[in-house]
Amino acid sequence: MSLNHTDQMHILKDILTNHQDDCSGTVAECEQMERLVKSLMVNSNVDQDIKTLLTDIYSYSQQGKYTQHLDAHINEHQDQLSQWISEIDQFS
Repeated sequence: MSLNHTDQMHILKDILTNHQDDCSGTVAECEQMERLVKSLMVNSNVDQDIKTLLTDIYSYSQQGKYTQHLDAHINEHQDQLSQWISEIDQFS
């Protein structure tokens, strides 16, 4: 069963919320966010206005995947995480 873009946005929001709440995460979560964002970026059903947000989340995921201190990376992005979660809520 494939996920539609709404399901993908919910999963993306869940991962971001976990990063925000727990101030920690895993490389696997960063990789999952990358896959979700890539899929959403090519989906014509996704609002063009959210694609900038998705680009920012993709960059965050890439940086997180390659950092040696993922928890510190997540802590440094707490404000952005809050903003992204709020923006996803507006589009969902």
